[in-house]
Amino acid sequence: MKRVASWEVSDVFWSRVEALIPVTQRDPEKEYKRKAGGGRKPKAARTVFEGIVYVLRTGCQWKALPKEVFGSSSAIHKRFLEWEKAGVFLKLWQNGLAEYDEMEGIAWTWQSIDGAMVKAPLAQESVGRNPTDRGKKWKQAQHADRRAWRPVIRRRLRSKLSRCEDVA
Repeated sequence: MKRVASWEVSDVFWSRVEALIPVTQRDPEKEYKRKAGGGRKPKAARTVFEGIVYVLRTGCQWKALPKEVFGSSSAIHKRFLEWEKAGVFLKLWQNGLAEYDEMEGIAWTWQSIDGAMVKAPLAQESVGRNPTDRGKKWKQAQHADRRAWRPVIRRRLRSKLSRCEDVA
């Protein structure tokens, strides 16, 4: 069997996936402005699926899909959303699990999941104040010798420019 890149879909795998892909049909109740067949032909389902697998395997963004290979990234993403809504990927996952269970066997009696999806309750004390509030004037840091900062002069009489007298 020929070795393919991790995002390329082999013929054997595609034959299993192709049966799960929904056939798009026009809604007979809806009145369309254009005739059927107008506009660009839709991409082949295999090309779209390879684009989806490329994004999942490489971790790239949808807009980073190579146009030369897959065409419009927004069209690939649109079909991904349609297929996800139709349950294609759920069925694919279920079929894969069933096949693996037949080949190797899955210990269904004992499964474990670990995870946390909540805020840490004591995070605020350990992290401190919001970094965007550091420049605010309501509380200034103390001076290095631990006394509150105050100007040496309480005020300056600005009306007497020739003599800079300081009033204590």
